[in-house]
Amino acid sequence: MLLQPDLTCWRTERADRAAFLLDNATYFSAAKSVMLKARRSIHILGWAFDPLTQLEPDSTGGGLKSDRIGDFLKRLACDRPELDVRILCWKSALPIAASQHFFPHRAQMAFHNTPVTFRLDASIPMGACHHQKVLVVDDEIAFCGGGDIAVDRWDTVKHRDTDARRTMPWGKPHGPRHEVMALLEGPVAAALGDLVRARWARADGEMVDPVPRESRDEDGSYWPSHVKIDLTDIDVGIARTEPDWKHHPEARESERLHLAAIASAKSLIYLENQYITAPIYAEALAARLAEPNGPEVVIVSTAQAPSWFDHLTMDRTRSQFLKHLEEADVHGRFHAFCPYTRKGTNCILVHSKVAIIDDHLLRAGSTNLNNRSAGFDTECDVAVEAQSPQHEAAIHRFRARLVAHYLGCPDDQFEAAFVREGGLAAAIEALDVSTPRRLRPLRSTPLGPLAQLIATYHLGDPADPTDTWRPWRRKAAIEVERQAFLADLRQAALTATYPGPDANGPPSA
Repeated sequence: MLLQPDLTCWRTERADRAAFLLDNATYFSAAKSVMLKARRSIHILGWAFDPLTQLEPDSTGGGLKSDRIGDFLKRLACDRPELDVRILCWKSALPIAASQHFFPHRAQMAFHNTPVTFRLDASIPMGACHHQKVLVVDDEIAFCGGGDIAVDRWDTVKHRDTDARRTMPWGKPHGPRHEVMALLEGPVAAALGDLVRARWARADGEMVDPVPRESRDEDGSYWPSHVKIDLTDIDVGIARTEPDWKHHPEARESERLHLAAIASAKSLIYLENQYITAPIYAEALAARLAEPNGPEVVIVSTAQAPSWFDHLTMDRTRSQFLKHLEEADVHGRFHAFCPYTRKGTNCILVHSKVAIIDDHLLRAGSTNLNNRSAGFDTECDVAVEAQSPQHEAAIHRFRARLVAHYLGCPDDQFEAAFVREGGLAAAIEALDVSTPRRLRPLRSTPLGPLAQLIATYHLGDPADPTDTWRPWRRKAAIEVERQAFLADLRQAALTATYPGPDANGPPSA
């Protein structure tokens, strides 16, 4: 088992029903449906939260004022005095807030003197950020993943070249964006509620009571009728990152789960992530690529970071990451892609953080594959591990749906190509024959002296609070310190008991 409490996850809890939602048009509409059914509590954690966000924009990107998340939540809180509505958002640094249209300050003003309790959270080291994205309703149903509720986040699975619905309140369009959110119903939602309450206590000093079991709805009515269920009756692991800060212990379950999963893979490691920079993951993947019969490694990421700071730092370091894997790929099993819209006019911003290992593990959350997400920022991911052939088949179907949506083809067409070609990258190459391509190769690029300095020392990408001011530690100490742990995981993977799926076809349903 990969999901081990107190090692690769914080805890595991049961999900009665689970779904993995592609893109924020799906997430926002599902979240609206769920929140309309709230009886006791709506609790939200976010890196960003903008009260002007239109949950279901009309053809111009606008819509009813009551459909904006700020007004929507205020109306619910006013109409239902017993409903506890709380939002905890990272108190972002001024340059970042300015680049995001001052979302935290606008939200703080929007909820002033209203029944909605809004707080900005600065309970982390200087330079770190709160990056968890969680929404919990009544401790009965919850969302967790990579998507924030903000004005430049909405998009559909079609990722059109131009879409007037992708328009911010002041009339400026924003580009296509890909997200994945998990929707979970059952005891795991109460566990995510515990995570929210623990962070609220650290940020605000207030202890918030969980929703009493006897007051929760038992009829299953929270589930949005338009959301297809992917999995039922499955254990879900919750993996966190929390820095060692002011007597609060460090949590590195997110990093450990990634390393354990990479070490255990038998046929396929599929990763999509915005930032792919951490040397520890590069080393782990390179070790698997060096094996004669190791797994195929497929990465999907955005072509270029959206902000100037991340372009300066993360993109340079990612190039070094890719170069390391290209050099390790002696057996031709490594492939990296960046997605584009159908006409090729826009690169799709891959903001999701997803890992799929064989047809055994499916993970989604807020954790990037960089140093920050391993021990400096706060993160929260959820993961399911197949416990039956039905679970494996469900993970397999989701992976087909995920890749097919980039190519703009039906799921079954991609699945047929996957079976015929005998691998994920081969199926992509066989289907992606349009000009321009939808999934273009993503490769390393030469680095100049300044870029090489940034990449070598991971400037802007510290691994923990002590690393912030001593970047030279990254060059030697950090990777060496964790090699023993990585070796232990690799050894443990040799005795993994779950059967690897057939690379040439789906598991039996």
